[in-house]
Parts: sequence; C-alpha cells; structure tokens
Amino acid sequence: MHAILAALLSLATLVGAALYSDPAQLPQKEYDFVIVGGGTAGNVLAVRLSEVSSFSVLVIEAGPSNTEYPEIAIPFEFSSVLANPNISWNYYTTPQIGLNNRSISYPRGKVLGGSSSINAMIWTRTSVDDWDRYAAVTGDPGWSWNAMFPYMLRTEGLVPPASDPTPANPGSGEFNFATDYGRLNPAVHNTTGPVNVSLAGYPGDITSRVFQTSFELPELFPYVLDANAGYPLGVGFAQYSINSLGRRSSSATAYLEPAINRSNLDVLITTQVTRLIAAVDSAITSLPTFTTVEIAQSANGTRYTVSANKEIILSAGSINTPQLLLLSGIGAPSALAAHDITLLVNSSGVGAGLQDHPSLESQWYVNSTGTFDTVLRNATLQAEALSLWESEGRGLYVEPGDVQVVWKRLENENVVFGPGGYLDPAAGPSSPHIEMLPNDGFVSIIESLPDTGNFLTMVTSVVSPASRGSVTLASADPFDAPLIDPGLLSDPFDVLAAVQSVNQSRQFLSAPTWDDYILREAPDLAAAQSEAELEAYARNGASTIWHPTATARMGAPDDELAVLTSDLRVKGAQGLRVVDASIFPYVPAGHPQACVYAVAERAADLIKEAWGVL
Repeated sequence: MHAILAALLSLATLVGAALYSDPAQLPQKEYDFVIVGGGTAGNVLAVRLSEVSSFSVLVIEAGPSNTEYPEIAIPFEFSSVLANPNISWNYYTTPQIGLNNRSISYPRGKVLGGSSSINAMIWTRTSVDDWDRYAAVTGDPGWSWNAMFPYMLRTEGLVPPASDPTPANPGSGEFNFATDYGRLNPAVHNTTGPVNVSLAGYPGDITSRVFQTSFELPELFPYVLDANAGYPLGVGFAQYSINSLGRRSSSATAYLEPAINRSNLDVLITTQVTRLIAAVDSAITSLPTFTTVEIAQSANGTRYTVSANKEIILSAGSINTPQLLLLSGIGAPSALAAHDITLLVNSSGVGAGLQDHPSLESQWYVNSTGTFDTVLRNATLQAEALSLWESEGRGLYVEPGDVQVVWKRLENENVVFGPGGYLDPAAGPSSPHIEMLPNDGFVSIIESLPDTGNFLTMVTSVVSPASRGSVTLASADPFDAPLIDPGLLSDPFDVLAAVQSVNQSRQFLSAPTWDDYILREAPDLAAAQSEAELEAYARNGASTIWHPTATARMGAPDDELAVLTSDLRVKGAQGLRVVDASIFPYVPAGHPQACVYAVAERAADLIKEAWGVL
C-alpha cells in the first residue's frame, strides 16, 4: 500500500509558482482581498475573485498542500484521512453532558481543500424549507431555495460513477442517468461545474436490499428519485463529490488547482492567521476598519503582516472563524475581558449557537461474507483493492462505504409537535429530522472492528437538532485550541430523535428482503429495548458526523445574535466578511459541503457586485 501511495505522490498534480510555504516568500504585502482559509469556501472565493484580472487575491491556509497526501484522493480511506494529525486540527470537544461527560474527537480539515479534503464526500443540497428559512430569518430572499438553486448548479459537474454498475453493460463506461436504475433526476443537475459529483461506483452487498425495502414498506420508507431536488424525504441513492476515476473531488482539486497559475492569485500554506488588525485611524470613522492580518508559522515564530486594500474574508471554518473573531476583539465583552482582549466590536453571537448533527452507529450480524469487514481484516485483500482503485478506478475503494441514504420525519412516529408536544426544530415539512445510512460492514467511531463476524451498520443522525453549543477561547494564544462545546443531546427533542432513529432502523430492517440476511443485533443494541434503555444506549454511543455550523451566523439587522448581515459582512465593522459554514443560522438538514459551495458562489457574486464588477 505504501509503495502505491508513494507512486501516486510522484504523479500528483503539482501546483505552480504561486504556491508559497513561507511568509517571507510572498512577492507583495498588499492584496485587494486576503482570504483566511483555503478550505471549501475559501478556494471558491479565490478562484471567482481572481477571475477579475484587476483584483489581486491571497489565500492563507494553515495546513499543507493536498498533493502532499495522496491518500486524500481515496474515498474508502476517508476515515483514516480524518484521523491524520498532519492534515487535521485534532480538536476534541469539552466533556459533553448529553453524552455522559464523554469528550469526543472533532477533526476539521487543516489542508488545502479544508474539510472537503477529509470528509465523507456525501453531496446534499438539503431541503427547500431549509433555504427558505434562511431567507426568512435574514430578510433576504436571495437565500431562498429558488434564488440559491443556480448557485447549486454552478458548483457541480455531474459525471458517471467510477465503476459503471449497469447490469446490461457492466464496465462499458456507457451510463444513462435518466434510465439506469432511476437513481437520480438529471434535470436538477449540471454537468459543467467544477466539483465532480457522481453516484456510488461500487454497489455493495446490501444495495439491492435497501432499494427493495422502499417497495416492501412504501408508506414508511418511500423511494425518492433525487434527494437533491429539494424534497429529500424517503430512500434514495447517495451522491458524492467523487469523479469518474473514483477520486475525491475537493475545492482544492476542482477549483484551486486549475487556477493556481493565475498571475493575480497567490496561495500561502503552512501559515496560521493569528489575528485581524484594525486600521490605526479607524477610530475616526464610526466603525473599526479591518485592513491587516497577522500571520505566523508557529507559536514562537516570527509575526508577519499582510494588508487587504478591499476586504479580508474569513473562510476558516465554523471553529476557527469564531476563534479568530474573538482574538481580534470581535465578540461578547465578557468573553474578551476574560482573556484581556480589547473590545473593538460588541457581537455577542460570535461563537454562540453552535449546531451539529449527533450520530449513532448500530450494528447487526449478517449472513454474508461479502461485507467490507472481510477486506479490512486481510492485508492482501486491501492491497488488491487499492491496486484496482489506482490502476482502473474500480472496486471497493471508489466510495466511502454507503450507497443509499434514508431521510425521514418523525411526526408519524408517535412524536407530537405543537401544543402539548415538542417545538419542531426542522425548517418545514420537506426537511427531515433524521438520516439513516446503511453501511455494508462494521462502522464505529468509538469501537474497533471485531475479530470475527460480518456486519451491517446503520449510521443514524439527528439532522434537525434543537441543541446548541458554543466555541469559546481557551486562552489569548491563537495556537491554543479553542473550547468546543457542540452541546450534543442537550435538548430533549434530540434525545427522542436519536432513540427514534434506532427504532426506525429496526423497522427498516424488518422488511421481508432482510429475512435471510440479518442474523441478530449486536449485544449492546440487543440489550436496548425499553425507552430508558434506548436513551442510555444513545447517550453511551452517540458522537457526531462533524457538521459544525452557526458560530458566526447571518441574520436580520435587529437580530442581536446575528454576527453578519445578510450579505455576510461583519456587523459593526468595515472591510470584513465571513464565508464558510459558520454563517448558517441553523445547521442544514443534510451534509453541508454542497451548501457551503453554493454559499461561496453567491458570496463571490455579492463581493464582485459590491466592488462594481458584476
């Protein structure tokens, strides 16, 4: 395996002279736009803004180039990529009261591409109601589904899956999205955008059974042709940011690499922004004007500064963006005073309101040797699978493990909303409460693969949570990790939804198609039968699928917790915007990367319009 990866490294796309690894190498100290973070959103902005030849753009990324780690490209290896300390921030949460005081790992991408370089690549636009709620709470119709749909299309380039799974013509490369299996609706997709999006390229042991369940239990689990049409409820085939060769498509590969040699675009890696600095004479104006970023490569390293003539754009992600705002004097007065940081902008919403998706993995023993457990226990089979991926773009390694996805609401599952019941945290009737991902093997964040047995794992998530948490400073040192408290399962609704996700998984696997496949539940799951036992099971086993949002949310002018205006400017400041997942007022009811790409595309247009070039 290591030999193959070494060979891949030598073949990796090399970026041009505009990539710098030392601040002293930068050819200039002033740019029109300084983008903090070369992640999912930051690279989109870099490319779109540098399309204007009169704009000069600098991207500053704390991590290395994605090309230094060729394993990033392998979809099936995403879990080991997540755990790689060289390309992740290696964060941990504070002890979670809702998880029996467990502290859990919280990886975030620290590499070109950000979390789009380390995530599970699932591509979801979420629901019509989610986007329409963003428009409603900001008072800006530009955030509605209809207004954002062109940006969703702009970012994606739909391609055939890596391994053509059409039974009539396997491996031919001929694929008709409209007829093959009825797995998506080509009318709601674009084929010319930068990010390659595809269906799963390796239908596994359970694919046909998951599909069959929607026909055997249609009232509970109806089939949905394409969840990315805005109405995701039901059972459908997952879409991924994976190209036709079975390689990850990230903001680094899709956006940045094709544009890296532009003369007006520079990229600085392995360098951390330590704070944002307001202009010395900004006190003369009514608002502080942020014009400079301070950067360093280590806690004791030399501090450099770079200036932005037009705007500084924070795209550092939902954890690092609020940390940088606080370090720069933007936040609640008490939060800044605790670390002797001078208050420049009173903004109590910075770091407040963190939302994430709590998740739970439940396992069943199955009557099969065709699950990926067999491969994971055998080094020879792993090497063969990797070789097949590298040479032909086929086989197990072309996908992350799940092929289909189930989205479900809970109002018909003995859950009462409204008077006498729960306040519904979902955006509306098209937004799911839970997600179910059937996996063809043993998947667990907190347990290792058992020595024997073959498994089906149902990964379930509460995708419309009511719980909120926070990101706060541990110290005034920018190289200290912040305190991350997602507040997982802190609201009673989320506990109920987590319990219902297990009940719904059991219901799903009760369909006749599973009769000769499912053997029994894993012991800890089998022991959870009563409501109290199921709650204990959830609190003992829950983690997260790492979708933090809402730590620098946009909102209406009179929203005191809104850090941003609807055009993503920092309220109470000049020269500063935020463009990343922290801007969402509520966590999207899905995997947020496609939403972040769309946000970045719209943000680029907003910025161009503000500077008279659109």
